[in-house]
Amino acid sequence: MEERISNSQRAEVLTEALPYIRRYNGKTVVIKYGGNAMINDQLKQQVMEDIVLLWLIGIRVVLVHGGGPEINELMNRLGKKPVFVDGLRVTDKETVDIVQMVLAGKVNKTLVGLLETKGGKAIGLSGMDGRLIECVPKDERLGYVGDIVKINIEPVEDLLSKGYIPVISTLGCDRAGSAYNINGDTAAAHIAGALKAERLIMMTDVAGVLMDKDDPATLVPQLTVSQAQDLKAQNVISGGMIPKVDCCVDAIRAGVKHVVMMDGRVPHSILMELLTDEGAGTMVTQG
Repeated sequence: MEERISNSQRAEVLTEALPYIRRYNGKTVVIKYGGNAMINDQLKQQVMEDIVLLWLIGIRVVLVHGGGPEINELMNRLGKKPVFVDGLRVTDKETVDIVQMVLAGKVNKTLVGLLETKGGKAIGLSGMDGRLIECVPKDERLGYVGDIVKINIEPVEDLLSKGYIPVISTLGCDRAGSAYNINGDTAAAHIAGALKAERLIMMTDVAGVLMDKDDPATLVPQLTVSQAQDLKAQNVISGGMIPKVDCCVDAIRAGVKHVVMMDGRVPHSILMELLTDEGAGTMVTQG
């Protein structure tokens, strides 16, 4: 039987959220969205509802998204096998065309459409629009994978000032205008840094930083930049967590006040993080 919430409980929830609404009103929050949180349709609907709710209470929300599973799906349908080196997609000319179609086309416009149907005002951009993300080749082994050299943040600021939710796909361009695939976490960290965002939320497929990677009860709720470096040296942060934590640290050093890494598969995790006493995931701060 479905548990019903009484009106007094609803009022209590709203009262608890009030200080946080006041704190974040008018502030910029960047949300990096990807992984399994994008695959589950019900979860995707909830994430879009949460973003619109934040926008409605006066938070300047920027959504930065990837789309790895959708890229893999189209590559497989076209008979092209995805190849990765050090966790990064090897991107030849044909693959970068596929990435551009999926990210700047299907995924970006789907998310914009969902935000609009939930009552928000959203406009989609890729990192190529307005030369938002300028890059150079990262490694010749990777082909069209870019290393960010400059963020031209004015198009995003313009949209925020006009009351829109910018939805940004993680493509970049070089000086000649060629398209490059950009790691989503890296792009989000650079964009949040350029905006001097109040908070960057990294939605991942893990709960956050764990002292024991096999035990969710060992979640580290808060880390300073120096503590994060210590945990890397101790091999507590290892493997695929290293680049994620490095992105958090880079964002803090670029001027973001707080970065939160959390499990995007948990329903309403964004609201739990921003509008409740409990929070979610691991928060990285300057210290």
